[in-house]
Amino acid sequence: MASENDNAMSRSRSSMTFARRGTPPRRANARRRHREDQLWRVSARVASFLPFAGLIFVIVVLALKAWPAAQVNGPSFLTSSSWLPGNTYGAVVHTHGVAHPAGSAYGAWPLIAGTLETSGIALIIALPISIGTAFALTERLPRSIAQPISFFVEILAGIPSVIIGLWGVLQLGPFLAAHVYPLVANHVPNVPVLRYFRGPTGYGEGLLTSGLILGLMIVPIIASTTRDLFQQVPALPKEGAEALGFTDAEVARQVTIPWVRSGIIGATVLGLGRALGETIAVAMVSGSILGHVSSNIYGTMTTIAATIVSQLDSAATDGTGFAISTLAEAGLLLTVISVIVNLAARSIVRRSSAMSAPVGRS
Repeated sequence: MASENDNAMSRSRSSMTFARRGTPPRRANARRRHREDQLWRVSARVASFLPFAGLIFVIVVLALKAWPAAQVNGPSFLTSSSWLPGNTYGAVVHTHGVAHPAGSAYGAWPLIAGTLETSGIALIIALPISIGTAFALTERLPRSIAQPISFFVEILAGIPSVIIGLWGVLQLGPFLAAHVYPLVANHVPNVPVLRYFRGPTGYGEGLLTSGLILGLMIVPIIASTTRDLFQQVPALPKEGAEALGFTDAEVARQVTIPWVRSGIIGATVLGLGRALGETIAVAMVSGSILGHVSSNIYGTMTTIAATIVSQLDSAATDGTGFAISTLAEAGLLLTVISVIVNLAARSIVRRSSAMSAPVGRS
């Protein structure tokens, strides 16, 4: 009897200990869930680090490739307007230990000006059209009409840029140069500010045509994102504003748009990034004139991205590699401009979100 009681007590103690420690399946499930959680955390950290690592890798590679050209071109690369490859078949000279053709001189100021001007024109044109389109699709049009239009807006974002550039150089540019640009140039007052819209209108290739093409290309990006943002605005604040006597325009201006203001700024930055880096379409409609800043809004010009793609083949004929290094310096400059624009936009978004309530001040 004593032995049986001892065995029962030992079994009871073992079962209590086993219960405290957990059954083997429960321990196995706990270990598996712990491993999955650790794997998920590590994967998330790696995934969040990869975009930053990719950006750093691109900047480092461009900087290393552009360093020889930066030594020769110096700070004047940002302010000079010359773009002279020099005599690629003549004597090779050395400056600061860097070999380059005799007579070569490069300046990126016309490229910087063309990039910023075309992107600015594109934003001025695309932003109000995009917001108006998004507002119409979410607030004004019936669903049976809004859905097909939304589909076509998204399809427009997927059209290859070379197709839009071909349409611009063959149809849009000549039409504007023949029927629209002369009408504007001949009737704009001859005052200092508006004089930029006067002068020869050319044949449809130039600054304004490039800005219009870029505006058309970024409208779907901004409009689609803004439409999704407008759909997230709660109905109660809008209905309350209407009950207080607000008109539709006042509801949009003081409730809907302020509610998603930060998101609209973010969508605008996405469109601006596309405009800054667009290559083929701008190369086809800008005229690709090197070393020249347009004297009026219709003049031919070029951008950083268009110059890189149009000059890459000829740069390969430079046996010293200096022309390729200069294009890398131009690419590095475009990357820096894009990063600065995105950082400035992020700062604006943060400040805009902190300074006012979602529904504005009124």
